[in-house]
Amino acid sequence: MTTIRKAKIEDAAAIEALYTELEKDAVMYQCEHFVLSPSGARSRQLEEILKNENQVMLVAVDESDVVIGFAHVVFLGVKAFSCLKPQTNIYLQDLVVSGDNRNRGIGTLLLNEAKKYGTEKGADFFRTQVFPMNKAGLRFYERNGFSIKMITIEAPL
Repeated sequence: MTTIRKAKIEDAAAIEALYTELEKDAVMYQCEHFVLSPSGARSRQLEEILKNENQVMLVAVDESDVVIGFAHVVFLGVKAFSCLKPQTNIYLQDLVVSGDNRNRGIGTLLLNEAKKYGTEKGADFFRTQVFPMNKAGLRFYERNGFSIKMITIEAPL
């Protein structure tokens, strides 16, 4: 049975391995923006996340407490622009489930726990990004209540 809990520093090696899977996809989708992190970089980042009261690293663990997925969620405050409603949100920075554990509802469990975190923080909505070529990812988020609100475009300089 899979359970969701907050990450601990002892989870760093497993989280780093999962980040490698995630980053390989990012490099595949947008090599002009992404590279693989140097060894140990994500473990050091986890230390900072664990200290920050406006971020949480949730992990999915199997019955042996082995990390098989994670969701990094950030609570964002109100942006000070006169045209924007004064709303806060949680932002899903990263979500990954190990390849052999996908399509078993684990990503949805992580998202649901992230939504609880957002509710506890008083967030108004939940936001993330997904590569447009990642059709499976788009379907996953749509099944979990997300919808396209804006499309990001860019041009090289």
